[in-house]
Amino acid sequence: MSSRVYRGLSRREHDGWILGLTPAQALACVALAVPVAITLSAGEITKALVIACVSCPLAALVAVPVRGRTAARWLAHLLLFQVGAAFGWTRWQTRAATGQVDPDEPDLPGALARVRFPDGPPLRDQGRVCLIHDTGEGRWGATARLSHSGVGMLSDNECELLAARLGNLLEALGQREVIDRMSLLVRTVPDDGADYRAWRARNEVVPAPPLAAETTRELDRTIGLPSVRHEIFVTISGREDTLRRPAIAAGGGANGRAIVLYRVLDSIDERFRALGAHSVRWLSGGHLAEAIRTGFNPATAAILNASHNQGKPASTRLPWAAAGPTHAPAPSARAYHHDGFSTVSYAVLMPHRGTVFGSLSSLLAVKTPGERRSLAVHYEIMPANRAHRAVRGTRFRTRVIRDWKATKGFAASAEDRHEARRASIQEDAIASGHGMVRFAVATAVTVPSTWPVEDHAARLESAIAGRFRLLRMELAQDAAFVATVLPLGIGLPRLRGGGW
Repeated sequence: MSSRVYRGLSRREHDGWILGLTPAQALACVALAVPVAITLSAGEITKALVIACVSCPLAALVAVPVRGRTAARWLAHLLLFQVGAAFGWTRWQTRAATGQVDPDEPDLPGALARVRFPDGPPLRDQGRVCLIHDTGEGRWGATARLSHSGVGMLSDNECELLAARLGNLLEALGQREVIDRMSLLVRTVPDDGADYRAWRARNEVVPAPPLAAETTRELDRTIGLPSVRHEIFVTISGREDTLRRPAIAAGGGANGRAIVLYRVLDSIDERFRALGAHSVRWLSGGHLAEAIRTGFNPATAAILNASHNQGKPASTRLPWAAAGPTHAPAPSARAYHHDGFSTVSYAVLMPHRGTVFGSLSSLLAVKTPGERRSLAVHYEIMPANRAHRAVRGTRFRTRVIRDWKATKGFAASAEDRHEARRASIQEDAIASGHGMVRFAVATAVTVPSTWPVEDHAARLESAIAGRFRLLRMELAQDAAFVATVLPLGIGLPRLRGGGW
């Protein structure tokens, strides 16, 4: 196997101490077992069996995970989903429908309602950069559009070099106090072949040999329609509590925070080019609004491109009031419907045996013209003190479990030995100066609402079967759409218990 294998990617952030259960789950199971033990000690066996018939299913609801969540949590989330639908909290209507339109005011649904988009001061020759202020999580960020030729044609050594440079980039970001998160988003651009046919009509040579023309038409039928273009975005962001002090020294307000972010942007462009990016363009407000708009409605990309080709000035860029969807009904439990399109989003779970660099590219392999696929990878660099505590806690936990099993006469399983070895290696790496990175991977497929979205979702699942596990984001498709399709850096939850 190649040396490009990356292991240790799927460790849980919070492993259960007691037979894999969290303290809350263990306490609930103990509370359900106490009545059974009391009745057994009193000699009432029949009553104990009756209570056990009630307590055991309840304990299973609390402790047994079902597709990423326990049954009790599924019931709680389903109840909240139904309550929100009943009270109309999940329904959204654009303000343009009521005549209340402010061109500079974003009109976005769901989790995006908390996001603000102030413009920062000019950045070198790129003009003003739009800041992304997530008021819910207290984060400030900026988004860039990259042009990259991909890694499909690179050799193993070139991929290894890119992987090392990516690690160096994340480590460099971790050494800065103001930036701790980077999100990479790749979207395919749906193409029904109309642009290609128009280009062929303009450039086709009429007196071409008949055999050459027939061969070209055959190639068009087989590989012309499924041709795919990609757009790549990268978002970097930092927390408000780390940005506040240097931002006050820089003048305060949005401009002060922009100046602090610009100090990182000035040095990060070259690192992106070292990763193979041909160009790096930090987005202004109009360009970011267009990226959000085409995320909700891929069909508007052709209209926006046509307006750009006509040479219209920057003042005619898409206003923020038009960045959101014109129609977004209440989300269903298994899909998100927006502007005549339907999107199904998944969380991608990394395999225990590891993966290779570039293996996620199969999630972007479009099979049907008009279909769009998206892939988002969110990285968060943990501070050094928290990384040290995390690896020490993992090593201590694995040692306690191993010693307890040894005292009870249980043999150590292969998984236990693997966990202990991985904890030791990770602790050595942190002690030698390396960083720890949290990450989350999500993917989505978008098709017109008139198409059978379940068929396309099944094709996405089958395309990656055996390599990764896809976990469908049931009851949270609207929030998953934001994390997977929109280049805003939203998608990695706070670290539990960390106060972040």
